Amino acid sequence: MSTSELGLPMAVPAQGLPARVRIYEVGARDGLQNEKATVPTEVKAEFIRRLADSGLTTIEATSFVHPKWVPQLADAEQLFPQIAGLPVALPVLVPNERGLERALALGARHVAVFASATESFAKANLNRTVDESLAMFEPVVSRAKAANLTVRGYISMCFGDPWEGPVPVHQVVRVSRALRDMGCDELSLGDTIGVATPGHVQALLAALNEEGVPTDALGVHFHDTYGQALSNTLAALQHGVATVDASAGGLGGCPYAKSATGNLATEDLVWMLQGLGIDTGVDLGHLTATSVWMAGQLGRPSPSRTVKALGKTTQSHQE
Repeated sequence: MSTSELGLPMAVPAQGLPARVRIYEVGARDGLQNEKATVPTEVKAEFIRRLADSGLTTIEATSFVHPKWVPQLADAEQLFPQIAGLPVALPVLVPNERGLERALALGARHVAVFASATESFAKANLNRTVDESLAMFEPVVSRAKAANLTVRGYISMCFGDPWEGPVPVHQVVRVSRALRDMGCDELSLGDTIGVATPGHVQALLAALNEEGVPTDALGVHFHDTYGQALSNTLAALQHGVATVDASAGGLGGCPYAKSATGNLATEDLVWMLQGLGIDTGVDLGHLTATSVWMAGQLGRPSPSRTVKALGKTTQSHQE
């Protein structure tokens, strides 16, 4: 008998948490971008369809970066038309105006830019200073808003940097405020190398609120390098954050930060949220089966503990 048939996890709500959490699924983009072997476009499209069928309503699809920088996502023009009709939000990354033009040409309605809180990572990831990168994003965000698109601003290295060490809260606040001022609807706070702890999370969220960035404009993006992703997520939920980034099966890392390991696994997140009585709209069995299927496509098991625990009981979903 499976755990779901036994009624597990038992839902025991805790006070002060959101009633519903929006999961911002990044497996198809952030999760796959680091794969060395090219994943066929048809497999990516099927992965996104299965994620949508599991109840996820926001699925980051791809990135319109130059193919030289992220070869895995060189098929953005071929992939997006295959999934554009799905009844879900399909945000895409756009690093510059050229990327935005490519996305607009395919009818994308949700885009994201990606900034850094540190100079070292801005140089490694964007070959620019922090201020130069913000200047590059300004016309992108302006044009996107003029076209009635929603715009997300990713901020990497919010808690620690592999070259610079601890990242002062005020640095993150400065970049967050700049992105918000230029028109970003939502900000995603990234723990790119997974070094955050709950107190640090709550201190950053409080500092952002003090500088006029509302909690409902914030999402969190934790990596599980030191096993802290769920505890950090809970700290964010306690602050009122109701958007959490996660990657199906725990796929992903960061090609420009070698110490970065996998993202928070969506299944692990859903298990915790179900136990807290928080609505996600996600069918955990279907989602687990999707990650088992994708792991088969990649030729290795999923690192998600929930997928490992539930995988054998959901095999029928992947057929």
